[in-house]
Amino acid sequence: MPRRAKGAYLYLYPARRDAAGRIVEPAVWVIRDGQRRRSTGILGSDARDAADERVQAALRNYLGERHDPAPGPRHPAQIPVADALNLYARNVGPGLARPKEAAQRLMALAAWWNGKTLADITGQSCRAYAEGRKAQAARRELEDLRAAINHHRREGLCEQIVEVVLPERSTPRERWLTRDEAAKLIGAAWRYREVQKGVPTGRASRRHIARFILVALYTGSRSGVICAAATEPGTGAGFVDYERGVFYRKPNGSRETKKRAPPIRIPDRLLAHMRRWRRQGISRKAVIEWNGAPVKSIKKALARTAADAGLAGVTPHVFRHTAATWGMQNGGDIWQLAGFLGMTVEVLERTYGHHHPDHQRAAGDAVTGRTRQPPVRNDANGPRRVPVQITDSRVLSMHRK
Repeated sequence: MPRRAKGAYLYLYPARRDAAGRIVEPAVWVIRDGQRRRSTGILGSDARDAADERVQAALRNYLGERHDPAPGPRHPAQIPVADALNLYARNVGPGLARPKEAAQRLMALAAWWNGKTLADITGQSCRAYAEGRKAQAARRELEDLRAAINHHRREGLCEQIVEVVLPERSTPRERWLTRDEAAKLIGAAWRYREVQKGVPTGRASRRHIARFILVALYTGSRSGVICAAATEPGTGAGFVDYERGVFYRKPNGSRETKKRAPPIRIPDRLLAHMRRWRRQGISRKAVIEWNGAPVKSIKKALARTAADAGLAGVTPHVFRHTAATWGMQNGGDIWQLAGFLGMTVEVLERTYGHHHPDHQRAAGDAVTGRTRQPPVRNDANGPRRVPVQITDSRVLSMHRK
């Protein structure tokens, strides 16, 4: 059985050396496409350079030259999948929230669907694509394929609707932290001392994790937003207004996406800590820094800290789940809490509604025949609402030093 074609992909052509070991020709990135070879002219040293925007742009340009769609609407059997993917990458890709990640997903799609047309996109072929891949990754990539096909049709290039069958959504994560677990995790990060060659040192190298956890727990922000948050307004990242106590989570000039990141008021107790970090020089350019530089990712250090604390299933996104859960458990106003977390009321009620003390209370009272006292009202101001409250002194007290 012939091997399936990979499609166009990047390959680091190794450097050529003479008999003395001197480099005659440096390593260079090459585009391989079946029997074709095209040099990008971009020198490289290792596989990590493939993420360089120049290298990715060279591959996109090559695909654009080879797969320029013909004008006018055509039957799906006449349209290569690569045409739709390439058009989407050029027209929509640069404006996406994470263009590099989107480009990688489009490359994976282009490699698998190489040589196929839109007429080949059926439920069976979509299931074959998802087979052997992580369900969530396959679903996200097929969502990109659907978006590319829809964009291609809206441009007037396809005369029929082509449906993409998506895998089932993965089960939502139920993991969230109790107050004691959060305090235990922060304590493990704060007390940790680095070990070198089996010998403990006095270097506290995980205190930035403790600071990250505090910010994540009491703002409910995503890890990428927190790690990118600056101490001054600029471009490409959100920032903290220390005077007004406002966290502007969405970068200036960026477009709104499904992952909402509205500005929020920082809880007073957390704001006091953040102001102290800045006074002490711990947060100079970024809210969370390590060795004087902004933190790009905390996944590995957080995993080790959770292992030291004896806690399983702790990922950066767990803190967002925890913030939503605590807010509901404390009886927070659902509208305010949804705005604070940057999610819709429907998502908040569907995912976290069962944590609210009033969840289905009226239904239970109706079943049991129990009557409730009417809520306390003020005729001038309407019904009294319980304010959003997700802070807790047991957790914050772990970080008062």
